[in-house]
Amino acid sequence: MSNARLFIALVCIYMVNAIDAAEITPLEYDIEVTQARKGYDGKTCWVHARAGAIPAQGPGNPRDVPMVVMTTQKLQLDRFDVFYGINEFRTADSGKTWEGPFAHSALDRRSPKEGVEIVPCDFTPKWHRQTGKLLGTGATFWYQSSNNTIIEHSPSEIAYSVYDPENHMWADWKHVAMPDETRFEFVRAGCTQRVDLPDGDVLLPIYFNSIGEPNHTSAIIRCRFDGSELTFVEIGNGMSLPGGRGFAEPSLARFGEWFYLTLRNDNYAAVARSRDGLHFEDPKPWTFDDGKELGSYNTQAHWVTHSDGLFLTYTRKGANNDHVFRHRAPLFIAQVDPEEMVVIRETERILVPERGARQGNFGVTTVNESETWVTVTEWMQAPGPHFIIPVDNKRGADNSIYVAKIHWSKPNKFSPE
Repeated sequence: MSNARLFIALVCIYMVNAIDAAEITPLEYDIEVTQARKGYDGKTCWVHARAGAIPAQGPGNPRDVPMVVMTTQKLQLDRFDVFYGINEFRTADSGKTWEGPFAHSALDRRSPKEGVEIVPCDFTPKWHRQTGKLLGTGATFWYQSSNNTIIEHSPSEIAYSVYDPENHMWADWKHVAMPDETRFEFVRAGCTQRVDLPDGDVLLPIYFNSIGEPNHTSAIIRCRFDGSELTFVEIGNGMSLPGGRGFAEPSLARFGEWFYLTLRNDNYAAVARSRDGLHFEDPKPWTFDDGKELGSYNTQAHWVTHSDGLFLTYTRKGANNDHVFRHRAPLFIAQVDPEEMVVIRETERILVPERGARQGNFGVTTVNESETWVTVTEWMQAPGPHFIIPVDNKRGADNSIYVAKIHWSKPNKFSPE
């Protein structure tokens, strides 16, 4: 064999071995779909169900199992995005039984001036290990008191609150003080996933714009949390694009040596990565590993992280779900190739089946090393201008609050959060 042919053969062998080495070994798990609550009156429905886990034997939780606190709030069905105060469900027996709902005046609407009401919304609680606190973050929505509708071109803030597990009380919600710049007139951390650094600093995904600007910009802010106050420190690079309202509802995860960010746009979902969690490469549309588009659009996606695998949870079109608003059900989960930043199609599974109601607003909670939970409600508005799904509907949706428990085949070394 000539030297040239030998060289080509060796290159081919190397390429084959490299491809084999790059293959992702699917991480095995079981899915158990449970219901924390069900029932529906046709006038309001529970939405934005997201949970945080206080570790076993953790501060305020002397039990041998985590205490899981799930927040959710009522939506008025005949209006657009008209939300009421945040309530709480909780479980201390691994989700076998749930207590609640419990209303909290500290997370209710406020009236800062005549004719205006503000409510915290899009809330996500998560355990903050450094301070031993359950910290919830979200956004604010502004309403006209006279007709209970959203104030057009209103501001918004990053809302947050801290939970007292001994007394089962949330502190009065506050907002993060941002730099006095017009680009932060409208700023939210709603429906996002944060990452807490080993030193306790918080990497919080946000989206923002000046009032009247049609496109959102997404970025990560680094905050300091002392157990009661959440304080802005710095902001990373902004990511946006013209059209489709820019990028919104970003969610952050850390896996290996990289931070990964998934982003919402009206036309498609996107993904970007960063070495430091603040400064990201240019986002690219989410695709399957065969190169075809994922089909998720105009809604949020979130991460499920395991020490042996990175997963995306999402909704998408092309699943015999044209009857669902923006194809926001069923809820899927699939493993991600972290190097190529693509969804591995053969690993896709249905996490929560659909019954005609959307499931696009949901949360992910690392409960312990064995389980991760995905919480979601059936949102009882269908396609059309505020079309209300009837109580007796043919597919059986009843505003159930689902808790999809992912039981891992291997311990998750990322647990507890």
